[in-house]
Amino acid sequence: MSIKEIQDEIIDEFSMFDDWEERYQYVIDLGNSLPLVDEQYKTEENIIKGCQSKVWLHGEQNDGKVVFTADSDAILTKGIIAILIRVFSNQKPTDILDADTAFIDEIGLKEHLSPTRANGLVSMIKQIKMYALAFSAKS
Repeated sequence: MSIKEIQDEIIDEFSMFDDWEERYQYVIDLGNSLPLVDEQYKTEENIIKGCQSKVWLHGEQNDGKVVFTADSDAILTKGIIAILIRVFSNQKPTDILDADTAFIDEIGLKEHLSPTRANGLVSMIKQIKMYALAFSAKS
């Protein structure tokens, strides 16, 4: 599935909810299905800078695609990184680098986050793209 197709799927899912209480609950539920980062990668160098809570992100390349795992010590943040991993994991580095992240605005996520969480969201995307950049430079 392409990045765009996954983003469209997420937009559809979010449109099913009537209010932000339900959407927040859905984000938290998504966090519970997050592919968790292995304990060995819960290191200082894998912490995303700029996040209010701790978020660990690890990426590795498998058959030309980047596979991400993550974890967070905050339930909402865990849900946010779960959404991003769903979109960007198992994609080619160049596709990740070229990807648009307008779907975040379309689901209204950024505007319903506190300023520090919104900054953290931007930092998460930046870190995902940095992994993609590093892997595309290697190939």
